[in-house]
Amino acid sequence: MKYIPSIVSALLGLLFIASSIVVLFNLVQPAPEDMPAEGSPAALFMGAIAPTGMLTLIKVCELVGGLLLIIPRTRNIGLLFLGPIIVNILAYHALIAEDLTGSGGTLGMMAFISMAALYLLWVERKAWAGLVRR
Repeated sequence: MKYIPSIVSALLGLLFIASSIVVLFNLVQPAPEDMPAEGSPAALFMGAIAPTGMLTLIKVCELVGGLLLIIPRTRNIGLLFLGPIIVNILAYHALIAEDLTGSGGTLGMMAFISMAALYLLWVERKAWAGLVRR
């Protein structure tokens, strides 16, 4: 039982590290059928954040957060880095791309990311309680 948080944090950290490296080093080009439709809210959103450098900043934060998450001593700092990113990923897929329930892969990945982060927060709840105590 004591190894489960380490396994979950390693999986979540590696997921964010891998997704950030793919984008930062431009390793994979998305297929045209995977791109959002021209003029759709998702295409406009990605068209706004990619050329401005915001996507690079987000991916660097994902990389740092993933690395911090893998190290047990810095796991909570990694969750602080990744928390807003996870919320934004969920909001993008639910509100902008509207594909949260349309694709089983997207729904499964969002469920894993959300549940893993919530589980790690729950496991470290005593450390987080210090933030809300007076």
